[in-house]
Amino acid sequence: MGIAVLTMKASVIEMFLVLLVTGIHSNKEMTKKIKRPKNTVPQINCDIKAGKIINPEFIVKCPPGCQDPKYHVYGTGVYASYSSVCSAAVHSGVLDNSGGDILVRKVAGQSGYRGSYSNGVQSLSLPRWRESFIVSESKPPKGVTYPSALTYSSSKNPAAKAGETTKAYENPSVPGASAQPVTMMQALAAEAMHTALPKPTPFVAAATSSPRPQPGGHRSQERDLWSTTTYTSNRSSPSAKPGTQRQDFSRAAVQKPAETDVSLGFVPKEELSTQSLEPVSRGDPNCKVDLSFLIDGSSSIGKRRFRIQKQFLTDVAEALDIGPAGPLMGVVQYGDNPATHFNLKTHMNSRDLKTAIEKINQRGGLSNVGRAISFVTKNFFSKASGNRGGAPNVVVVMVDGWPTDKVEETSRLARESGINVFFVTIEGAVENEEQYVMEPNFANKAVCRTNGFYSFSVQSWFGLHKTVQPLVKRVCDTDRLACSKTCLNSADIGFVIDGSSSVGTGNFRTVLQFVANISKEFEISDTDTRIGAVQYTYEQRLEFGFDKYNTKPDVINAIKRVGYWSGGTSTGAAIQYALEQLFKKSKPNKRKLMILITDGRSYDDVRIPAMAAHHKGVITYAIGVAWAAQDELEIIATYPARDHSFFVDEFDNLYKSVPRIIQNICTEFNSQPRN
Repeated sequence: MGIAVLTMKASVIEMFLVLLVTGIHSNKEMTKKIKRPKNTVPQINCDIKAGKIINPEFIVKCPPGCQDPKYHVYGTGVYASYSSVCSAAVHSGVLDNSGGDILVRKVAGQSGYRGSYSNGVQSLSLPRWRESFIVSESKPPKGVTYPSALTYSSSKNPAAKAGETTKAYENPSVPGASAQPVTMMQALAAEAMHTALPKPTPFVAAATSSPRPQPGGHRSQERDLWSTTTYTSNRSSPSAKPGTQRQDFSRAAVQKPAETDVSLGFVPKEELSTQSLEPVSRGDPNCKVDLSFLIDGSSSIGKRRFRIQKQFLTDVAEALDIGPAGPLMGVVQYGDNPATHFNLKTHMNSRDLKTAIEKINQRGGLSNVGRAISFVTKNFFSKASGNRGGAPNVVVVMVDGWPTDKVEETSRLARESGINVFFVTIEGAVENEEQYVMEPNFANKAVCRTNGFYSFSVQSWFGLHKTVQPLVKRVCDTDRLACSKTCLNSADIGFVIDGSSSVGTGNFRTVLQFVANISKEFEISDTDTRIGAVQYTYEQRLEFGFDKYNTKPDVINAIKRVGYWSGGTSTGAAIQYALEQLFKKSKPNKRKLMILITDGRSYDDVRIPAMAAHHKGVITYAIGVAWAAQDELEIIATYPARDHSFFVDEFDNLYKSVPRIIQNICTEFNSQPRN
């Protein structure tokens, strides 16, 4: 019996030793099979935003083609985390459009992100965002390794659809624990424990596996969640009143917001409150223009090309950072007759504008471009339509082939109204079609300047998309929008007023009213027309300079406050004084206009001071009243004297000459060469 027991013990010990050796051997085999994965660089798509990646610092591989304007970028150098990672890399110059590896580092949010155009990407402005990032070349410091799998803030893996290696989530590991092979005995023990534990109810599963319903745009998901909750709660507690559990769940959701446990698919509360909503920019202040697109809706364009034209407008709206502090855009379609689809104040951001463009239907008819330009000049750029006054007016005319009416005269009137006219002509007339063009060289006759800046000639509709960025860049270059400078907003006007004894107090007030009436016709500000005044007798006095008053009401009030001086009449000395004390402080890019009013012959010589004024580029208008000498007026006035000298027999008739003076000022301005 003892021998048998000893034999059994020996057998058990032998079996145990065999199992132990077998286990150790299998552990070694499994350890051999488990190879450390290579530290690969995860790939992402062009549309992945930095805010969707939780890692604070990481290296990723960007694909080619991220220069496309549909991938939004906000900021310059430092980018809002709502930006496309790869498009920001192209904008910053770290990558070109062929893609590659980049290093991304998260930084604090900014109070303002400035948009700019760089490396073929138009970034947008943004008032503020909760998180930022910067991109650089993928050269990690020595000893630093970056994750080969990224952690995203959504349970869906954005990279999975492209077959990429990036993992959305990993199972959380126990701190301090190392990965060990699992033995059969451990597996059996775990299974027994799992069987002994109670299974979670469906209600618990629903409450822990579903993220908190996101605000806006997720109503169907929220409705499904509530219906599941009500059903399981009623099933688990038949005696409960319908809706009771729903109320408890709702209260629990309010009291305990979503956790930051990414392994279970929860989204941080900050993510819900910021990234679930599209940021709405106030617009790029570096591109503050009022823009009208004249699109071709004629029958000859066809439905397919009309769709391409709409896509072009959508791309432009995407590239422009539309907003009240930046560019505003409206659309007019022309055929036989033009019609406004929406004006400047209808849509105040790029997203709404794109949606509106997609809904535009083709009108058909002829291609009456001239009639459309006239319509825009008279109707579009009004205050009621959203015109802001201080922003340059721009019209971009899209033409398929050539117009069926004339454009030169209507375009001239548009330019004289301060509208910058751009032409984009697609598939123009070939040699055997030129006979049908009503007005040869129509584009050069229409645009604001014939220097190539305002015109685009596109060979094919399929190449139109290449014009988006060059057009946006030119439209936003406000310093070169020459037609924004009109006869009413681009001058420094100095009034030289005779205050001699022969004028008298009553007539002097009439002269001041005449000066005020002329001033009222101009757009007055520090950047537009500026007004200054000198009064003279034997002596001269600077009443106020160009930089003294910057608004029209202030200028008018200053004119009314000028006190009558009384004395002799030294007109020559007054002209010289005005050149030295008034026009010497004129801005270099301003037209210089001197308007001199006198009622008699000068006691000194006017010829030399007048020649000095003409030589310095001061355009001089001489206004004579009563006893003024006609020959002196013609000497003072800029050539030709008939356009720059005026005479009235009485002070009370001065007001009658105001319209003609303004007309002559504008005619001379608009007659300047357009190149």
